[in-house]
Amino acid sequence: MKKHILILLILFNIAAFGQIQKGIIIDENGKPIENATITNLKSNTHSHTNETGNFSIDKSNVGDILNVIALGHKKIGYTISNSEISIVMESHSFKLEEVVIQSKISALNVISKIDLETTPVNSSQEILRKVPGLFIGQHAGGGKAEQIFLRGFDIDHGTDIAINVDGMPVNMVSHAHGQGYADLHFVIPETVDKIDFGKGTYYANKGDFATAGYVDFGTKEKLDFSSIGAEVGQFNTFRTVGLFDLLGNNKKQSAYIATEYILTDGPFVSPQNFNRINLFGKYSFVLEDNSRFSITASRFTSKWDASGQVPQRLVDNGIISRFGSVDDTEGGATSRSNFNVSFRKPIDENTFLKANIFYSNYKFELFSNFTFFLNDPVNGDQIKQKEDRNIYGINAELNKSINKESVDLLFQLGFGVRNDATTDTELSHTLNRSTTLEQIKLGDIDESNVFTYLNTEVRLGKWLINPAVRLDYFKFGYQDKLAGNYKAQTESQVKVSPKLNFVYSQNNDLQFYLKTGMGFHSNDARVVIANNGNEILPTAIGTDVGTIWKPFPRLIVNSALWYLYLQQEFVYVGDAGIVEPSGETSRSGFDLGIRYQLSNYFFFNLDANYTHARSINEPEGQNYIPLAPDFTSTGGLSFQNWKNFSGGLRYRYMKNRPANEDNSIVAKGYFITDFNVNYTYKKIVFGISVENLFNSEWNETQFATESRLRSETASVEEIHFTPGTPFFLKVGVIYKF
Repeated sequence: MKKHILILLILFNIAAFGQIQKGIIIDENGKPIENATITNLKSNTHSHTNETGNFSIDKSNVGDILNVIALGHKKIGYTISNSEISIVMESHSFKLEEVVIQSKISALNVISKIDLETTPVNSSQEILRKVPGLFIGQHAGGGKAEQIFLRGFDIDHGTDIAINVDGMPVNMVSHAHGQGYADLHFVIPETVDKIDFGKGTYYANKGDFATAGYVDFGTKEKLDFSSIGAEVGQFNTFRTVGLFDLLGNNKKQSAYIATEYILTDGPFVSPQNFNRINLFGKYSFVLEDNSRFSITASRFTSKWDASGQVPQRLVDNGIISRFGSVDDTEGGATSRSNFNVSFRKPIDENTFLKANIFYSNYKFELFSNFTFFLNDPVNGDQIKQKEDRNIYGINAELNKSINKESVDLLFQLGFGVRNDATTDTELSHTLNRSTTLEQIKLGDIDESNVFTYLNTEVRLGKWLINPAVRLDYFKFGYQDKLAGNYKAQTESQVKVSPKLNFVYSQNNDLQFYLKTGMGFHSNDARVVIANNGNEILPTAIGTDVGTIWKPFPRLIVNSALWYLYLQQEFVYVGDAGIVEPSGETSRSGFDLGIRYQLSNYFFFNLDANYTHARSINEPEGQNYIPLAPDFTSTGGLSFQNWKNFSGGLRYRYMKNRPANEDNSIVAKGYFITDFNVNYTYKKIVFGISVENLFNSEWNETQFATESRLRSETASVEEIHFTPGTPFFLKVGVIYKF
């Protein structure tokens, strides 16, 4: 009898020790908290919440205490009393010591979360700069999408980085101005709640353009408060923004609208006359089964004048100032209307489905003149690029987790469709924006991408193994309206992109990773047709080896060695209307990031990025990749809620870099310092910000361009630049209610 009792006790203890507890973590408003860390103090097991706030933790029983940590929330201890665990966390000031390095493929996202908490965004440009190592530059009057630099790429306006907002793509395929064009100005910075980023080709749910990396932005589901603010500054600058909560403290529903209006003349001799209007609305609700729905709608319009790129010789000779122009009739107008419905539905405690359906209507018209009188010595070389586009699409992903005693499995099966249809995509030679001298290209584009992927995660002790594969199908269609006879030309291709990643987590303070994968970016439909379907989807192959380390409670250090190979591709040069081939390229480099909390209020951050970028098939000395940065760095000191003051001092540095293939023309680097400070008095926030605090003379964008002036008999190839902003002071006030 004693023997039987002993066996039963042993079996009971084994069952109890191996019990898995499940639960959900939400904030005071009922919103799920993602990436919270749950630790059982008795068994020392730990877990993390997923997108729905759900978690499961093994070796946990009634009476055990769970230690729960989430960024921006009060740390709590929760005693398990029954099988239904529901934990509500209160908002709290940010503490770096509470950051846990999670065992996940995208663990580096903790960096963007830290940066958002310590240095909130206050302009559309600052949104992209939150990605470590990413630089931007504006060279067409403020209304055009920024030029992007990352990991030794001059990405132009988005050719090698995939950008999304709430699951809706920002990149434009086969755009009138360039492949992958990504205009993020329809996002109001104050509505951004989350920045998810990843560098490289390692993510199965990221397809077209995700070679150097991707950036996903998430907007807020609910406002903490309503507010209205205004900002005025030099150069006739004015900005007003309003965010209005519509439903108050309703835990099942939330709704708000946001609006933004900006105008400025800029520091240029010829005023920019820039203005932008943004309207954004979002409604979210939760059903009884904890399904969550969100509906967003937005409208963005912008128009501007531009001074264009300035030839260095005119400035050196004192003919014009750095802020002067050769042709000040440049400029343009653009607009975008978006409608997005997203939902997340739990199927059972281990399975959920998420999806979004989106539609965008987009219009674009741009007038530029890069070569002045090189091609047309009488009328000049002004060009017009124009398009009218509709985008339709759906993304869906089924998540299934399986928790076993010795292994945890996660399966993500995704599917999506995107269709872009443009009418009268145009490139024309124009005069004074009003007269069309020659239509160079005119046609309709119809491009579709259908994709699926399977992403798996296998957890074995301290190891996370992530094999994945992605399958893309593209169909390109182009109708050339300048051709004598009607002919709709089409090409199609399938692309398979495997991925394999490894993460080893020694503990919650130290992680090593190895990431490998294949990716691609698509070429412009006009290139695809012109080249009879050759080199439609050039391959990118990448590898990252890195670590995330928390040697002290208030210090996080991340570092990575990486390599990226890019196959030969054909690039459509929208400014010239030609197909320009480029060969194979390789890039390798080193990334270093530091985040340190000096006190409860003061934070320090530093990012340094080195890249060696070269063309593979060109001879030594002729193999530089134009405008590829080889060293960049950003950093600064910020403070939050210190005696009602917040603000910071930040710098960004880009080293000199080659502007052409033999490095005979050099794009000058720069070191710029920005400063801002805010003071909160009850419900009012007063702010001062200064861009380029030390009034440095710098070039925001630069190109090695061949041009000819009206008075010149021969052309000259040299640096043409857009001057960076000089000392720029702005003051503002925000009222919260």
